[in-house]
Amino acid sequence: MYKDKVDEKIIGYLKEDSRESFVDIGKKLKLSESAVRRRVKNLVDSGTIKKFTLELGEENSTSAIVLVSVDSATDTSKVSLKLAKLEGVKTVYEITGQYDITTIMSATNIAEINTTIDALRKISGVVDTNTVIILRKII
Repeated sequence: MYKDKVDEKIIGYLKEDSRESFVDIGKKLKLSESAVRRRVKNLVDSGTIKKFTLELGEENSTSAIVLVSVDSATDTSKVSLKLAKLEGVKTVYEITGQYDITTIMSATNIAEINTTIDALRKISGVVDTNTVIILRKII
């Protein structure tokens, strides 16, 4: 399906807040609520919009920092790319010091964090990990 600039703007508004009303989007674009509704329906029907989701705030999740050591014979960047694909891994940093990589993970509970750590440890080249559960975010 062909998307025009208006469709792209609608998609942008919905990416920011999928609960924003069609009336409010219409006001921003100088369109009627029904015109926005019709465009969104067309975007969904064409597969341009696959689904509407929600993202829980950090206060509703458990986070962890996981330090990772990589075997010296293994390319650290390849391990980093594999880590980035794991569910729950939000950020991957290559670092200096005793460990080669640190990741920031987030999940709904510690059991899910543990499942991700188990998967992380199975990645070829990972030789050691150290996990720190985040108790509270200050800033």
